[in-house]
Amino acid sequence: MNTTLKELKDIVSENCITILVNTHRTKPDYLKDGLRLKNLIKEAEGKLLTNASKQDAAKLIDRLNSLANKIDHSHNLESLILFVNKDIAEYTRLPIAVKDRAVVDLTFVTRDLVRAMHQETSYYVLVLSQEKVRLIEAANDKVVAEVGAPFPILNEQFDTTEWVDLSNMSRQRNLLTEFFNQVDKDVNKIRRNNPLPVLICSVEENYNLYLKIADQRNSILDIFLNKNRIEKKDHAIVKEAWKMVQEHIIKKNNSRKVELKKAVSANQFLSDTNEIWRAIAQGKIQTLFIEQGLFQPAVMKDGVITYVSDSERNNKGVIDDIYDEMIERNMGFGGDVVFLPKGELKKFNGFGAITKH
Repeated sequence: MNTTLKELKDIVSENCITILVNTHRTKPDYLKDGLRLKNLIKEAEGKLLTNASKQDAAKLIDRLNSLANKIDHSHNLESLILFVNKDIAEYTRLPIAVKDRAVVDLTFVTRDLVRAMHQETSYYVLVLSQEKVRLIEAANDKVVAEVGAPFPILNEQFDTTEWVDLSNMSRQRNLLTEFFNQVDKDVNKIRRNNPLPVLICSVEENYNLYLKIADQRNSILDIFLNKNRIEKKDHAIVKEAWKMVQEHIIKKNNSRKVELKKAVSANQFLSDTNEIWRAIAQGKIQTLFIEQGLFQPAVMKDGVITYVSDSERNNKGVIDDIYDEMIERNMGFGGDVVFLPKGELKKFNGFGAITKH
């Protein structure tokens, strides 16, 4: 995908088509993903014919089908999202489940991309040894992909047999520091396009040395998998890593919930959708809190939001998901978003906001 999330969310144009479909990683399940996608394209075609001329609809459907034909479903993750209008035809794979749907609107549906970016269940595992380094992208306990060139990186200069000679220890230490420094630069090049946090898998000595040279230390989790797993299978490494990351996420979510409780006590919390919308427009919202999987179609008239039923989601003038709109607008003002598990915000109907001090 060449268009960034920021570019996608800022596009306003007639007949922006977003296709969201759950997919499968393994055979034979992924063999049926193409058919599921074609059914959703057919659904998008029906919606287009009610909003666009037959000629314009035909062109857009041709673009959709052409894009769909380029997808190799043997590389699928948990879901696919396609974005098509008269100027754009792109797709991306996500390591999270989505709600299957075809949306035709004035904007693209980007909330699932935002959710994928902000869920801290996506991360890298940097498998670090003094002789070799691997980088694995993971989501929860699943491998998304093992990163290729320049990884795996081999340390061509380092010879562990020389450590027995004390006179060479200082030189070897310098060579190792130099090696880790180059690895760190390569990790940050990868993170530039996909800025996920990094969990290091290595023995404590290597972990501590790497932290000393890391250019973006705040991107590295303050926990590490204290084992030498350099030759292990990627899925075995990620399975162990996930146990640690999961505990880390729970602790971090609990700290964010403490912020929420303090804000409620200090009268700095809003739960009414229209109040939150007005506060976002004034740049007054710091953090939006929303339960995972929560969607709400709505209409907006004269700046007032009115919820509509899910069956009305595809009607003309209906915003597919008002929370998507609010998240994107708040991010534009420098605010952030926290996705919490279902039930965590039950007394606020799943949605709320902390105002800025």
